Amino acid sequence: MVVLFALGLGGEPQALAKVAPAVLWLAVLLAGLLALDSLFRGDAEDGSLEQWMLAPVPLAWLVAVRTAVHWATTALPLLLATPLLGELLYLPRAQLPVLMVSLALGTPLLSLLGAVVAALTVGMRRSGVLVALLALPLYVPVLVFGAGSVAAAAQGLDPVGALLLLAAGLAVAVVLAPLAAAAAIRIALS
Repeated sequence: MVVLFALGLGGEPQALAKVAPAVLWLAVLLAGLLALDSLFRGDAEDGSLEQWMLAPVPLAWLVAVRTAVHWATTALPLLLATPLLGELLYLPRAQLPVLMVSLALGTPLLSLLGAVVAALTVGMRRSGVLVALLALPLYVPVLVFGAGSVAAAAQGLDPVGALLLLAAGLAVAVVLAPLAAAAAIRIALS
């Protein structure tokens, strides 16, 4: 997707640099969204979720681990490739640290919010569109604050406010999202 934006905008450095943070954020968001429907679906189909509920480990811990694996397989590779993709989009080097911090705070938040949505729809068949419709309104504030922090840094403003809001959202989601997803899985399987 990033390469298509670079080709579509014709290689003009100013235009690419202006849209680079938003393009990188959208790439991360879409990568996580594409894999979201299958987060718990395979486990529900083969009966693993029932075994999770019978395990001596709390279901919320298992959900948290599964969400961390989802983040590590969808967002972490893009996070590590961000410096290279930023060069492709002529992202100014001064904005790269802010973009990296915003992605490091925002991508786990996206995975945690997505886990709750995936758990809510785990009992439904062909729920890919429903997952997207439920997840996108939750993802918009993360996208706004993540890309907004880089835009603020580009204008010479302080990006710390938006980054702190992302950090606060992540702190709340780390505590509440696994509990909510575990409750949704229990309801779906009962």
